[in-house]
Amino acid sequence: MRAHETTIPDVLRIDLEVQPSDDGWFKENFHRAKLEQVGVPSLDAVQHNVSYFAEAGIIRGIHAEPWDKYLSPSAGRVFVALVDLRPGETFGAVETFELGAGQALYVPRGCGNSFCTLTPHTVYNFLVNEYWSPERVTVDLFDPELAIDWPFPRDQLSWTERDAGNPTLAEIRTLTEAVSQPA
Repeated sequence: MRAHETTIPDVLRIDLEVQPSDDGWFKENFHRAKLEQVGVPSLDAVQHNVSYFAEAGIIRGIHAEPWDKYLSPSAGRVFVALVDLRPGETFGAVETFELGAGQALYVPRGCGNSFCTLTPHTVYNFLVNEYWSPERVTVDLFDPELAIDWPFPRDQLSWTERDAGNPTLAEIRTLTEAVSQPA
């Protein structure tokens, strides 16, 4: 395993060792001690979520939840777009990744996570260190200020109605500034 810093503070891209075998492959997807040795913060995972997507072009996000995440596909490939939604200098920073079975991401709480399936029959794993709750900050997947270059044209993507109504980054910025102003 190797961890690499990204342009968004505390987000780490992780290379995993995938060992081919006669009938497929094996990978150690999550090994806390080995990840800590390469600089990944300790993730006391309390929940492991797995999502299956039958088609390419399924898009979800942008969601910033109040927990740290460890993300990795088991099958297929995903395009991941992260947006820093934490107050500070890097608020609104975007970085994108393409992940297959040999890659993972460590995403700290407060960073918005979104993804698009690149292949049919994609299986995506999410380990989190807090139990699921509806609390989250969401941002519009197609906000022009973010200018995310999704891998398929918008009319070829499939998203949920819930994600279709997410606010823009400007609206989130205004809310964040209002909360941080002294009374």
